[in-house]
Amino acid sequence: MSDERIVILAHEKFPDRAKTALGVMRYGDQDLRAVLDRDRAGDRVRDHVPDLADAPIVESFADAYAAADGEVDALYIGIAPIGGGFDESWRGDVRAAIEAGCDVVSGLHYFLNEDAELAALADEHGVDLVDVREPDDDLTVATGASGDVDADVVLTVGTDCSVGKMTASLEIVAAARERGIDAAFVPTGQTGIMIAGWGNPIDRVVSDFTAGAVEDMLVEIGDNHDLLVVEGQGSIIHPAYSAVTCGILHGSMADGLVLCHAAGREVVHGYESFSLPPVSEYLDLYEGLANPVHETSVVAGALNTKDVADDAAATEAVAAFADDAGVPAADPVRDGADRIVDGIVAAGLGEDA
Repeated sequence: MSDERIVILAHEKFPDRAKTALGVMRYGDQDLRAVLDRDRAGDRVRDHVPDLADAPIVESFADAYAAADGEVDALYIGIAPIGGGFDESWRGDVRAAIEAGCDVVSGLHYFLNEDAELAALADEHGVDLVDVREPDDDLTVATGASGDVDADVVLTVGTDCSVGKMTASLEIVAAARERGIDAAFVPTGQTGIMIAGWGNPIDRVVSDFTAGAVEDMLVEIGDNHDLLVVEGQGSIIHPAYSAVTCGILHGSMADGLVLCHAAGREVVHGYESFSLPPVSEYLDLYEGLANPVHETSVVAGALNTKDVADDAAATEAVAAFADDAGVPAADPVRDGADRIVDGIVAAGLGEDA
């Protein structure tokens, strides 16, 4: 998908509640032409996220298409709401994109290809509707083959959902490559798949096949690299998403874990009646659950400090998190992921695998 010219739909959610949009914008190699957000129309991306490539924010796909002089290849759905539903207020923009000859790429649980109107319109205009959350149809149960790949495997795990596991994974891979480690990213969620152009959407896989879907990816590329960094999902204590977390944990048979947390987070995001345990308890939870399948340990931590405005306060928060977890830690966006890679290497992982 290199150099694909795209428009991202993020109506009423940009930037803070458009995780998919931000992920693609930060890490993808697509050429962003505009963002759709009715509430921010007239602004620019850098008015809200200064460190990203700039583009206009407009009200509709028609406006975006005009602003790009018709040079648009695809519309990306840049929102991943709880439940993954399709908001009918987006339909006009999706129709307009199809009618303009653009593909539509979606990470929703709602499959565009199963929408009779949109599927017929796409067929009429010869464009593709890409549902990245549609799993492969030949998945099966795990066999334990992940433990036999040549690469060392590191998995990002979370204290909660939406703490930055995908971001940490991508930053770890980049930092590892900078020091000459042959590292690769293994995407398990819709945004990671949009960025990497491959992967299995684990939260859409039949429960019995979840571990197998992870195993398939590791077997596919595990003999070609020294370090695989698997994108984690959810959290082992999450009241809704713990099943996908456990499936990835066992399917990856990870040699090391990177614990991800959001500074100041005390309750489960979206389920605020559930409190988060102390950070130190997660080490026992994850290691204890993983070890009967494959012995592992938390080797580093990633702290998301995006809501901490002051750099000094963020540094203190990272230091406190590292003390609580007993491992090297960093905010991979604010600080870079070198200290995280230090922890991975100190555990004997990634080099000369």
